[in-house]
Amino acid sequence: MTLQDLQRLHALPLFELLKQARETHERHWPAGEVQLCTLLSIKTGGCSEDCSYCAQSARYNSGVEAGRLMEREAVMERALAASKNGSTRFCMGAAWRGVRGGTRRFEQVLDIVRDVSSLGMEVCVTLGELGPEEARRLREAGVTAYNHNLDTSPEHYPNIVTTHTYDDRLRTIRNVQDAGMSVCCGGILGLGETTMDRLRLLEILANFNPPPESVPINSLMPMPGTPLAENQALDPFELVRMIALARIAIPGAKVRLSAGRTRLSDETQALCFFAGANSIFYGEKLLTAKNPAVEKDRKLLASLGLRTQAPNPGMEAPEADPGRPAGPAFAEACGASA
Repeated sequence: MTLQDLQRLHALPLFELLKQARETHERHWPAGEVQLCTLLSIKTGGCSEDCSYCAQSARYNSGVEAGRLMEREAVMERALAASKNGSTRFCMGAAWRGVRGGTRRFEQVLDIVRDVSSLGMEVCVTLGELGPEEARRLREAGVTAYNHNLDTSPEHYPNIVTTHTYDDRLRTIRNVQDAGMSVCCGGILGLGETTMDRLRLLEILANFNPPPESVPINSLMPMPGTPLAENQALDPFELVRMIALARIAIPGAKVRLSAGRTRLSDETQALCFFAGANSIFYGEKLLTAKNPAVEKDRKLLASLGLRTQAPNPGMEAPEADPGRPAGPAFAEACGASA
């Protein structure tokens, strides 16, 4: 899908856009199911990166204390609880720039992944940058999907992060795809970006080959002590538009309504589900931010007649289109100057 296509769709009256998104959703996801995912921070704080939205950066006085990597037993306890509460994907995040093979912490993560994968849930991790060998070993240990968000457009990215580049992010995604893992990749709305930045992000995601398996759409949760602490809340209708656009642009991907749900009314969330969202993070916390309570989420889904999706731990990564270049398009190829 081209940027011009996305601009045309974004300019539609909201109800017309929702109509097109709903038609697309029902063609590709007719079962009326929502995937429940639980996210656990297995290593919190002390990160060397300077992501302007993140309370886990060691550069900001956010009140988040640096912790050590959780013990395997503690992670398994949380994974078992998530499984009993109905989550079908368990996502583990670590506040690192990246991981390197041959290190003690990477071997510990691999052991954790092996144990969690034995529970029959899908296993997702987000550990920062990966090389080809690290990606291969994570796949062999049982990782189903790797989360590595692009956050925003390549043009706006240097205003948000300076300690790595957009192409660094894309390179990790390429390594993940080459290893045979699914890619979970989306963005954050409310970083001071323009509408064009949001559409550029979707343009790049829509042209991944193979496409992302899931696309998280996050709304900024302004964290005290970070450079974006005073950013204004996102217009709920603009969030709904972005959900609808993501559904049309990447029809086979799960579109995950992610961070920021504590600020959304049930009515706004219902519009997001109607527009094509079919995955949520579910549980008490999202890394360092609050998340709607389990029972509240279950009640909302039941009132909308939405079922919960069964786990698929043997899920195969989306296939590449042999007629197109493999992997994500690097920023230069998209006309960016990252």
